[in-house]
Amino acid sequence: MERRADGTTLVRSAQALGDYDRAVGDWLVRWAALAPDRPFLAERAGTGWRAVTYRESLDAARSIGESLLARGLTVRTPVAILSGNSVSHALVALGAMHAGIPVAPISPAYSLVSRDHAKLQAIVGALGPGLVFADDSVRFGRALDAIGATPTPLEALRARRPGTRVDEAFASITPDTIAKVLHTSGSTDSPKGVTNTHRMLCSSQQGWAQLWPFLDETPPILCDWLPWHHTVGGNGAFNLVLRNGGTLYVDEGRPTEALIGVTARNLREIAPTLYFNVPRGFDLLLPLLEADPDLRRAFYSRLEALYYTAAALPQNLWDRLTALPNNEGRQVPILSGWGSTETTLSTRVHYPIDRPGNVGNPGPGVEIKLVPSGNRHEARVRGPNVTPGYYRRPDLTREAFDEEGFYRTGDAIALADPDDPARGLIFEGRVAEDFKLSSGTWVHVGAVRVALIAACQPLLQDAVITGHDRDEVGALVFLDQAAVHTLGLDPAAVRRRLQQALARIASASTGSSTAPARLLILDEPPSLDDEEITDKGYLNQRAVLTRRAARVDELHAGGPQAIVV
Repeated sequence: MERRADGTTLVRSAQALGDYDRAVGDWLVRWAALAPDRPFLAERAGTGWRAVTYRESLDAARSIGESLLARGLTVRTPVAILSGNSVSHALVALGAMHAGIPVAPISPAYSLVSRDHAKLQAIVGALGPGLVFADDSVRFGRALDAIGATPTPLEALRARRPGTRVDEAFASITPDTIAKVLHTSGSTDSPKGVTNTHRMLCSSQQGWAQLWPFLDETPPILCDWLPWHHTVGGNGAFNLVLRNGGTLYVDEGRPTEALIGVTARNLREIAPTLYFNVPRGFDLLLPLLEADPDLRRAFYSRLEALYYTAAALPQNLWDRLTALPNNEGRQVPILSGWGSTETTLSTRVHYPIDRPGNVGNPGPGVEIKLVPSGNRHEARVRGPNVTPGYYRRPDLTREAFDEEGFYRTGDAIALADPDDPARGLIFEGRVAEDFKLSSGTWVHVGAVRVALIAACQPLLQDAVITGHDRDEVGALVFLDQAAVHTLGLDPAAVRRRLQQALARIASASTGSSTAPARLLILDEPPSLDDEEITDKGYLNQRAVLTRRAARVDELHAGGPQAIVV
């Protein structure tokens, strides 16, 4: 740790980053030679699983790469993928990267949920793809029509025999060759295309392996749904399996009431060595694990660690996970990390922690600069894991980096212990979301939101914190209708329970800036097309507050729908 006179703190790992691979395809080539018949990817096929081995995956990647090159694609004409996670999606992505052609997986929500396809059209327009792939041309038909694309079947790409062209293209890849263009989730503004180089992806996995040496002892087995169009699923979980010669079972379940049963069915059959999920996923899976000893026994049979991502894990879920009985009475560590589309995974927990919120230390080779911003610190990142910039947007790239070459994340990060950096870093939300009350007191939106949702469990799906230049903190809230139904609560009972929760928060608070004094229940769900919610389920606080300004006024004026303590 290094402290500067202006209040800036720099933190870096004491461990040097080891040598890392040149390209993502090097991992595929290695395991096709060392374990050619080991299953690499698998997905549901009827009542069983259809798997492809490492040798089959390399053969398919070479054929697909040869086909793309024959069609004239280059590093300047990416392959756009509209599909969700699937074996076909993975093989096309690996084939493109093997030939030195970037791949751009685009959120299926922009194709299947959006009504106007405006985001999809904007992304494809900026990307300029040389080919569009959809593993289900009927399901994605409206989206394909909206962008004027003719899909190319996987069979057509695999039909070509690989030759010297694809092998020469693979040999010419450098660490700075573009591997992917991933788009930001749009939680604070419109999605942006982020250049992901092979250096970013390979150095990140090398740092991960150094901090989690058990990855070199047992090939990881994942049963995972995290979307590949985001960095944790596509660059974290997927590449962790590929780099370490493991097996990835594609979980077609999701963290929803309707689909969590699918995940549970898969986990009965596939016992993971590592399990990744978002807090909502753990929230829905926990009751099933608590109630079903057979599911619990299968789930824990070879589990080495749990990993939560995307948002803070509420304390009550942490407590239930740590209290959950497992096969051997052992404590399975709960781990986490922090990063972004622009920085891959910058920090990782690799030591015991006893509560949520700690996102670990910088990985080897990663530097984190904590710069004073108001009464908090904005985290900035420098290292081989960081993007060189935004795809075809030099203007955005210039704005994104400071004078020392650190990427400005906009996230608030604090040392868990100001005197001991080895105890890790604490994620405190987005700096840009914070605001001041009329008293001049800062409100830290991330912390208030997490505390409110935890206090109101299980009634709230999410919340938007209000109160800018007003006397009190408030919140617009979205109910978890499934929880309300399960509890058998009528509207009056819901209001009483929320008011009681507000009273509990107020009695334990340290001041007006840490406790919402009023709530207003929103009956209209957040809109994807109006950028109120991202495809990952994040609320865009700014967009909700702007679109629903009248409801904010109603809340703070004490209208009849407001719940006030």
